[in-house]
Amino acid sequence: MLKPSFLTSHDHLLPCFFALSLMEMNPSSRYSYDPVLRWDPEVEDYFNKAYGPDHFARISKALTRPSSYSCIRVNTVQTTSAAVIEKLTNILNDDSEDGLKLVLQSDGSSSPISKCQIPGLEYVVFVNGSGPHRIEYGSGLDNPPKEVLVSRKCAEAVLRGAQVYVPGVLACTAHVEKGDAVAVCVAMEQPGDEGDWSVNMTRGTTLQGLPSDPFYCERSGLYIGMGTAMLSRAGMFRVSHGVAVDLNNRVFRLPSFHNVLEGEIFLQNLPSIVAAHALDPQRGERVLDMCAAPGGKTTAIAILMNDEGEIVAADRSHNKVLDVQRLSAEMGLTCITTCKLDALKSVCLPSTLSDSTTSVNGENSGSVTSHSELSSNEGIASDASGRSEAEKSCEENASTKQPNGGDKVSQSEIRKSKGRLKNGRGRSQSQGGRAGKSKGFPPNSFDRVLLDAPCSALGLRPRLFAGLETVISLRNHGRYQRKMFDQAVQLVRVGGVLVYSTCTINPSENEAVVRYALDKYKFLSLAPQHPRIGGPGLVGRCEFPDGYVEEWLKPGEDEMVQKFDPSSKLDTIGFFIAKFSVGPKD
Repeated sequence: MLKPSFLTSHDHLLPCFFALSLMEMNPSSRYSYDPVLRWDPEVEDYFNKAYGPDHFARISKALTRPSSYSCIRVNTVQTTSAAVIEKLTNILNDDSEDGLKLVLQSDGSSSPISKCQIPGLEYVVFVNGSGPHRIEYGSGLDNPPKEVLVSRKCAEAVLRGAQVYVPGVLACTAHVEKGDAVAVCVAMEQPGDEGDWSVNMTRGTTLQGLPSDPFYCERSGLYIGMGTAMLSRAGMFRVSHGVAVDLNNRVFRLPSFHNVLEGEIFLQNLPSIVAAHALDPQRGERVLDMCAAPGGKTTAIAILMNDEGEIVAADRSHNKVLDVQRLSAEMGLTCITTCKLDALKSVCLPSTLSDSTTSVNGENSGSVTSHSELSSNEGIASDASGRSEAEKSCEENASTKQPNGGDKVSQSEIRKSKGRLKNGRGRSQSQGGRAGKSKGFPPNSFDRVLLDAPCSALGLRPRLFAGLETVISLRNHGRYQRKMFDQAVQLVRVGGVLVYSTCTINPSENEAVVRYALDKYKFLSLAPQHPRIGGPGLVGRCEFPDGYVEEWLKPGEDEMVQKFDPSSKLDTIGFFIAKFSVGPKD
């Protein structure tokens, strides 16, 4: 099998005539999907030491492919697993639902929909896909197919079941007309002379489909399916939205759940659901989700609590907070309150405690905004929805306190207001809703805290490129997460629970953070997790060429965490979960 020209750090120097001669002998090697994930050499060496070369090779290969099934979490506050399975089965049998119809091609003899059999996860439903499939693209090099080249991010979405939309199209063969059969291939980042990475073409480039094409070798082994052009070539680069290619013959066939049973189901990776279970939230408790957007784990926690208690969902992005509010409203959950808050500033300092907090449910808390403020029709905050004192205080602070600390409106604010009147509302205003700001929370404010930390995301799949991460950047991710952990551990009361999770395979962000936590906070101890379906963590240490030593877990601790391996039989994303019990604090 011919290796594409982007596979190793030296492949771009290979003579193109060598690659072309191999393709002439075996044209099917070109028109195939056989990517190899490209890593920084030092990062690859680090992961080889952590996992072993053979195991890491399997992980890398698995990351380039989507999971073979879609995992659906049922909103048991609104419906049941049996009802969802019945509705999805009816949709599958409806010819008008082409997106879901794809999965029936995997096994026509049995239903592709099944209920999860793991104890405690019976409300999770699996919908099977299939692949990789061998696609017939044409008659070989003498009669190449017309091609549409898409961006890497577009391709990763398509591999998960999405269509090819106009913004994702980068280049196209000349004379493509609406209705033409086209092969869809991927534009990968290539190394530059100064160590940077970029796609070496401008949008609208004409593909020749012949060896004389300067991008010909780069596309080898990166074809993801055949489809029907929904627009002409001119249309693809003239309009701003819409479907460019109806990809009806895919390498991987997975259903799209766009606009399907909204409010009743939520598409979520299995390890993310397990993370909510590891937190083990109880009815009536007060829970903090420190990095909540887009709200999947937040709503999973609310459902486990039967929508009874209080969940504070925080995120540093205004628009992401609004996303959590909309998802909560869509799922009919009322126990979730939201606030805009940087996770690194989650703990409220004593000097600002009296000014930044108000009483909610008899306890001190940072100012938050309840999603119940959202209008059921438009998602816009309403004063008639019975807001708490914390919400009113948040609004008053936002409306009366000026940036300069005075009561008068500054000239800069007047200019900004005039600009808004002239240019129209920005994104945050036009989306509706309000993200209440918080200055943090007092120590020991919560029964349970979930820190699903921002990370390198090297466990997400399908992934076609990983060349930007270096050993230094991986270490820096871990340092950033330690700072967030320092905040989280202060917010959990004695006897409470703290769950730390990431969606990466990087030990610097997983085992090394757990080692840091256990060594620094002696009142923390690893706690059992239920259900436990992931594998053990890494034991030992890693010594780097620059003398840096990274400590991982000790024997016995590895069995207390859950590490999800993309290459395992579970076929999940790469994920890590650690659960801590909080003992008496000094």
